[in-house]
Amino acid sequence: MGYNYHHIVVLGAAESGQGAAVLAKSKGFSVFVSESKGLSRETREFLIEEGISFEENGHTLEKILEATLVVKSPGIPGDIPLVQSILSSGIPVVSEIEFARPFSKGKTVCITGSNGKTTTALWIFHILKKAGLNVALAGNIGASYAKEVAQNDADWFVLELSSFQLDDMYEFKADIAVLTNISPDHLDRYNYQMDRYINAKLRILQNMDESCFFIYNADDIAVVEALSRISSSAVFAPFSITKAIDFGGYIQHENLIINIKTTTTMSIHELALKGKHNAQNALAAGIAARLLEIRPELVRESLTDFENVEHRLEFVAKVHGVEFINDSKATNINAAWYALESMERPTVWIVGGVDKGNDYSELIELVKSKVKAIVCLGLENQKIIEVFTPVAECIVETRSAGEAVKAAFKLAGAGSTVLLSPACASFDLFKNYEDRGIQFKKAVRNL
Repeated sequence: MGYNYHHIVVLGAAESGQGAAVLAKSKGFSVFVSESKGLSRETREFLIEEGISFEENGHTLEKILEATLVVKSPGIPGDIPLVQSILSSGIPVVSEIEFARPFSKGKTVCITGSNGKTTTALWIFHILKKAGLNVALAGNIGASYAKEVAQNDADWFVLELSSFQLDDMYEFKADIAVLTNISPDHLDRYNYQMDRYINAKLRILQNMDESCFFIYNADDIAVVEALSRISSSAVFAPFSITKAIDFGGYIQHENLIINIKTTTTMSIHELALKGKHNAQNALAAGIAARLLEIRPELVRESLTDFENVEHRLEFVAKVHGVEFINDSKATNINAAWYALESMERPTVWIVGGVDKGNDYSELIELVKSKVKAIVCLGLENQKIIEVFTPVAECIVETRSAGEAVKAAFKLAGAGSTVLLSPACASFDLFKNYEDRGIQFKKAVRNL
């Protein structure tokens, strides 16, 4: 994308839209923000303070079609009539990440995947910051990339990228890209076609050349099969927990081994986060760090002292011998699978919410071996009840975090774990997964 656009329309006024608007204004473009919902007082005041024109509670097509470029929020699907009208008028539509890239001097480490991308992005950021690099964290986590570029451009950006953001990226090129895994998620956005979702994730590879590195999960069949169908000039640096890797990283005899320039080795028992999925996240983060020539000693230290993100397998409290774990960020089957797989005590599993096309049968064996009772937390639980009734000793339905916590506590007993890992979106009973996690933690502390 060039710099020849003079009037930018931003669709959506959340973090991404605000960032795009601020960057566009700072570069001398005229800017108009269009939001379908009502704006919060803070957002309205922010836009007024920045001198940015806006509308709320609906989109005025005539005003939007005055744009020479539209920057679209990742939350807005590309197939809705409004976006189709913009495209048919010949106006390019891009993501905020695509828009911001030409204005930044910094290089990028970009992380995508169905699960683990937030933890991996935070872990890489932690290592680079500890190594003294001028680094910022942005994208699908923290501040928007565009706002960071406008206000505090860094030498390196660690960007967490969702498939929705990648959908509207065309000329963007990652310097280092990470693909943690691919499993069914957001299929409602992709017409329930897994291939379309996989293709969206693989867009992280576009435009990468022999100067770029691609880190990926060599144990993930969907990833390996997808990569066999495409060609890329990027240098591949895979990771595996099942086999040795010549250039990349792997686990062998309970040791984490990274083969980049030299061999870096440490015991998996030293890793800050436990479980197979976190061993994979650590490998991806360690490989990225070694590709940037960060000293092995510092990489080892950073893989040991990292603290995980809130709402991702977060220990909340132990009450009368019952552990409570908040994994509210697990909004798909694969994330819940990882959480259940890492449980070492009899578990009461709190599950449910807005189903995104889940196939719960993938969890049956884990429920058989790990779960003593299921507590449904959602408005529509029939699918969960039908799948797990043959293998679960007890299933109860609840309609609030407080109710779910009380029910789970009664069912658990000393020596057990209560795990909130919903495998679903949260919008039936909560504002978002953070709200769900916060209400869960509050309910635990009120026991």
